Amino acid sequence: MSSDSKPRERLDQKLRTRAQLLRAARELLSEGKTPTVAAVADAAMVSRATAYRYFPNPEALLAEVPLDLAAPTVESLFGAGAPSDPEDRVALVHNAFYDLCREHDSEWRLFLRASIMRSLQDPDGTGDPFRGARRVALLDEALAPLANELPPDQLEQLKTALAMLVGGESVIVLRDVLRLDHDQARARGERAVRELIRAARQRPSIPQPLPDQESQVPEPA
Repeated sequence: MSSDSKPRERLDQKLRTRAQLLRAARELLSEGKTPTVAAVADAAMVSRATAYRYFPNPEALLAEVPLDLAAPTVESLFGAGAPSDPEDRVALVHNAFYDLCREHDSEWRLFLRASIMRSLQDPDGTGDPFRGARRVALLDEALAPLANELPPDQLEQLKTALAMLVGGESVIVLRDVLRLDHDQARARGERAVRELIRAARQRPSIPQPLPDQESQVPEPA
C-alpha cells in the first residue's frame, strides 16, 4: 500500500462512519423518536465520543438528516436510462443539487452554518469531516466516460473545478450575491458546468515534463 493511499483510506473510513450515524438517525426518526447524539451513536454502534466529533449537538444532526435523506446518490442519478454524454451527466448532478437546496433551503442553510462553525474549531481540516462529500462520488461517476479521453491529472482538475460549481455554495452565489431568481440561477449554473466540460474536451493535453527533464539545463551552443 502506498503512503499516498493511506490518507484517502482514512478519509473514506471517516465518511463511512459519518454516513452510518446519519443512517441511524433516520431510522430513529422513522420510529417516531427524536434522536440525541448519544442515542444515534448507540444505534450506529459507534462510540459516543466519536459521534460528538461529527455532530457536537442534536441541532447539527437534525439539520442534516433531511438533506441526507433527500440528497441525490449515484444509484438515483445514474441507474438505467441515465445519459451517457459526460456533459449531460454533469448537468444532471448540478441540477439535482440545485433542486435539493431549493426545496430544503432552511435546512441547507442551518447545515452550512453548523459546518462553518465546526470548521472554525479545526481550521486546518485535519479532524473528522464536516461534510459528507456527496458531490465527489457523483462527479466521479458523471465523469467516468471521460476516463479514456482525458489524462488523469486533467480529469482531476476538471472535477475540482466542477465541485466549486455544484452544490449549495454555488446556489448562495447565484441567489444571494447575484440576486438571480431560481430559474435564472439554475440555468446559468447548468450552463457553467457544461462549458467546463466542453472546454476540457477541446483543450489539447499538455504533456507534463519528467522530473529529470525539469532539472536539465540545455548547454549553450
